[in-house]
Amino acid sequence: MQDLDANDITDAVIAQMADTPDPRLREIMEAAVRHQHAFAREVKLTPEEWLKGIAFATAVGQACTPYRQEFILLSDILGLSRLVNAMHDATGREEVGTETSLLGPFFREQAPKIALGGTIAHVKSGPEIVLYGQVTDPAGKPVPDAQMDVWQTGADGLYDLQAHDPSVMDMRGQLRCDAEGRFHFRTVKPIGYPIPMDGPVGDLVTHQNRHGFRPAHIHVLISAPGYRELVTALYFGDDEHVDSDTVFGVSASLVVHDRLDLPDAPIPGLPSIRYDFTLSQESGSGGGRVGSDPSRLAPAG
Repeated sequence: MQDLDANDITDAVIAQMADTPDPRLREIMEAAVRHQHAFAREVKLTPEEWLKGIAFATAVGQACTPYRQEFILLSDILGLSRLVNAMHDATGREEVGTETSLLGPFFREQAPKIALGGTIAHVKSGPEIVLYGQVTDPAGKPVPDAQMDVWQTGADGLYDLQAHDPSVMDMRGQLRCDAEGRFHFRTVKPIGYPIPMDGPVGDLVTHQNRHGFRPAHIHVLISAPGYRELVTALYFGDDEHVDSDTVFGVSASLVVHDRLDLPDAPIPGLPSIRYDFTLSQESGSGGGRVGSDPSRLAPAG
């Protein structure tokens, strides 16, 4: 029998976990216990506050559905998703590729395939723009036949999973670059939107007096054999929340502006964005779809 006080309990818990066969699980759980106990001691957590925390975590879990992942949303608004992304970017990369951004919860497998120059907007309408560019390696060599998945909100600020029956796919598509790594497609200019504010995470954001908005953006996922999968997003610089993204997804290198005067625009007369993506070589640490967006799917958007 042990008489444990506020300091002894930490070592006692870690001692019980010492025989965990998986060394990585042991490392992670020991660190989690140390930091959680240190947090409770630092803020002098009371039983009433502890119960409120348990109730909050329970509510977050209860808010999850096949189309909404409230825990990823929580990770997003706390900056944890961005932190994991940043650490992932830094691992095993001798060559620098395009910066990553949050995957978000609105990504869906098997998006409709579109031809180069096609549109991803089949149901929604709004001001049309063109996104074009080239996929290369860090030395500027084209990456032929790279596959791109793109998805976004419409001009109403909603993803298809929010606006339609989940079986309806819109404002997303899958295309393949040409032999020179070039691509172009048409879409509707998105607008910014609030993260889901009708759940426990939204309540927390409100109590923190935060606006809860994400700036307008287009998600991009690019893959090619021998290269690290790129999960990123392009953010519109004219959005009022581009400097205060509530899930911390924006990087300066990912901010874009649509223009009418680009001389090499593939579809004259439409506002266009040129953005060239760089894929880093695949490394032992592997690629990964790290991060999220407050979506209703599996990870925020």
